[in-house]
Amino acid sequence: MALDEPAAASKGVAVIAHPHPLFGGTMDNKVVQTLARAFTQCGWTAVRFNFRGVGGSEGSHDEGRGELLDMLSVVRHAAPAGRLALAGFSFGAFVTTHALAALEQEREIDSLVLVGTAASRFAVAPVPSQAHAKTLVIHGESDDTVPLANVLDWARPQFLPVMVVPGVGHFFHGQLPLLKSLVVRHLS
Repeated sequence: MALDEPAAASKGVAVIAHPHPLFGGTMDNKVVQTLARAFTQCGWTAVRFNFRGVGGSEGSHDEGRGELLDMLSVVRHAAPAGRLALAGFSFGAFVTTHALAALEQEREIDSLVLVGTAASRFAVAPVPSQAHAKTLVIHGESDDTVPLANVLDWARPQFLPVMVVPGVGHFFHGQLPLLKSLVVRHLS
């Protein structure tokens, strides 16, 4: 687990989930690190962690079920009380939606950030309508890992807005500063 602290007193804790472990996803992914920098710039303590079987963590990939338990465990350990934000990239965004669903009855989630949501590959949970105003969904127009059409198909029945970054692929190559600024703007 990695903690990225803000310069001043922390507003709360943001737990950030990484992309698919079987395709090289770790807490050190550049998009995940960019999300952590955006949260810390806005005064949040950012918590990055590896899902089971990644790095030195125990266990093996569990197709999202165990990874959800991992994320909930990190939330309960790193942020047992106080303000909480959730974020995820790709497979991590899929897990994050299910973490929101599991936590929404227990506590308020201050912010939700989903990047490159893996809607074509997994059953991404819907975002409750009362959380829409605190939710930022960002997707690259040229994402060839998760087609934009699949994310729109997931978002459309919920009337959940999706911010589309023109000409950008799944990993936001060359556009990480833009990604960071969009998240900072959402958090401000």
